[in-house]
Amino acid sequence: MATNRRFMACTPEDIFAVLSNGWLYPSWVVGASRIRDVDTAWPAVDAKIHHSFGVWPLLIDDSTSILEWDPPRHALLKARGWPAGSAHVGIDVSPESRGCTVTIHEDAVEGPGLLVPKLVRASVLHVRNDETLQRLAYLAEGHAEHP
Repeated sequence: MATNRRFMACTPEDIFAVLSNGWLYPSWVVGASRIRDVDTAWPAVDAKIHHSFGVWPLLIDDSTSILEWDPPRHALLKARGWPAGSAHVGIDVSPESRGCTVTIHEDAVEGPGLLVPKLVRASVLHVRNDETLQRLAYLAEGHAEHP
């Protein structure tokens, strides 16, 4: 499992404002390239974002769903990216005196991704999620400045 943390100069509510807008998903998730649809129930449990990942013309259509939703503290997503497999992505937000700390935990739960040795998988996910948190910070901190 890969775990990344980042302090962000915004409130936990600002983080969840970004997470609750499914159309922003490819803006902060590294690898997601476009949104095809967002269930009207998003971000309710079992609601899905229908996205594509990769680079044109090698795009793969799949989805991400909400498994747990407890704003402004916790979200658990199931990100599908077949044929690579599926991953659970936990996002936890802790308030701080001048902002919040966002923690992402991610690991493969289904498919060929599980065949990659844990240390290698965690290393790749750690690099990816470092950039993911940077992108999330840009959006959430910008939201805090421009409500």
